[in-house]
Amino acid sequence: MERYKQEFIEFMVESQVLKFGEFTLKSGRKSPFFMNAGAYVTGGQLKKLGEYYAKAIHDNYGLDFDVLFGPAYKGIPLSVATTMAIHDLYGVEIRYCSNRKEAKDHGDTGILLGSKIKDGDRVVIIEDVTTSGKSIEETFPIIQAQGDVQIKGLMVSLNRMERGKGTKSALEEIQETYGFPANAIVTMAEVIEYLYNRPCQGKVIIDDEMKKAIDAYYEEYGVK
Repeated sequence: MERYKQEFIEFMVESQVLKFGEFTLKSGRKSPFFMNAGAYVTGGQLKKLGEYYAKAIHDNYGLDFDVLFGPAYKGIPLSVATTMAIHDLYGVEIRYCSNRKEAKDHGDTGILLGSKIKDGDRVVIIEDVTTSGKSIEETFPIIQAQGDVQIKGLMVSLNRMERGKGTKSALEEIQETYGFPANAIVTMAEVIEYLYNRPCQGKVIIDDEMKKAIDAYYEEYGVK
């Protein structure tokens, strides 16, 4: 596993973004782990987060694209932090763009904020985590409506590796439905491999008991 992935796993735990215990998800599923990207709240955290996204985007899609699109609302700071990190790490200028929940009818009008998207643009979409793919359902037509645009892929921070609406993972469903690749900085398999019986932030996060709970969860909701 790449060093930046190991660091990112520790960073999620340290920032209390990735937690282990008993959680009820929006889907109604009872999960032994929960990720909340809203817990990244400081400048230092956002700077680091942008760097991890930048490295993962570089590894999966390269940097030969024009716009990084972050769906409102959590995608807005992600797109800003990551375009800055791409510039700092690789010296490449990428434009950022996000959507508004409601179109603005005065001043900087329209549904988009940041850079406009135009014919010929190559776009990478950035999100925190995708469980059902619902946000892409909303985002995809907005991007397509801007012109002849190529979507190179989606990058999320964590692949939960559980079923979406059918028998495949949400990221696999997105790839099949929309025709562009979907990747994550890390997968839950990598998180489990790295944290199992290994001290992190001074304690073992995934011990035998927690591993048993995670295994049971994936037995019920995991991708076969």
